[in-house]
Amino acid sequence: MIACALTDIGQRRDTNQDHVFCQKSPVGNLPNLFMVADGMGGHKAGEYASAFAIECFLRSAETDTGNNPITIMNRGVQAANQQILMKARSEKEYEGMGTTLVMACLEGNTLFVSNIGDSRLYVINEDIYQISRDHSLVEELVSQGKLERDSEAYYEQKNIITRAVGIKEQVSADFFEVELECGDVVLLCSDGLTNMVSDERIAEMVKSEPDLPSLAEDLIREANENGGKDNISVVLIRPEENEVAVC
Repeated sequence: MIACALTDIGQRRDTNQDHVFCQKSPVGNLPNLFMVADGMGGHKAGEYASAFAIECFLRSAETDTGNNPITIMNRGVQAANQQILMKARSEKEYEGMGTTLVMACLEGNTLFVSNIGDSRLYVINEDIYQISRDHSLVEELVSQGKLERDSEAYYEQKNIITRAVGIKEQVSADFFEVELECGDVVLLCSDGLTNMVSDERIAEMVKSEPDLPSLAEDLIREANENGGKDNISVVLIRPEENEVAVC
């Protein structure tokens, strides 16, 4: 497979509270691993939370003896959640910190996905499909029929998330399995991209730029040109033809 990761501070922030991880070789019993974390908290706490969550997850995954990717992911998320809670309680400067987390690993042509918060994973080919599910107030209101997606009120409240790693004693992640096909490109990203660039524009850019490192730069440049109101992170994955079942 081909994979790359890129993160950028954006145009408005003093620090980059996003962190990315991109490894095509095994992490413990996971065949590979790709992650985006978007931290929240004070000036220092958010930056620490996203990096610490990935660090804690990796420690868990590297020593996990299980063989089911979903189980390994879930145990890693729970470990990261507990470690962040303990850190926040023991050091006042980290009080209230937390982070979103979206991750994936590819085994054969099956993509295993997990997310907490509003960082996203897409699969893009002729169309664009959001695989992850936003854990946000506005998405809950949309599902209840109380708010119209893409309305003014939707965008005013879009930054309020309902789940994050490190906020509560128990964290519930969503898990997905996707069968990839020839030509699919996988995108993991923070909301610094999706708040600045529409899904339709992302799909258009993916289809027009086959080189993944160049595409990552293009996506971040587009978000910055559209305002760059937040940190911007992307991880891109393209399986080789012999790694997918349908070509």
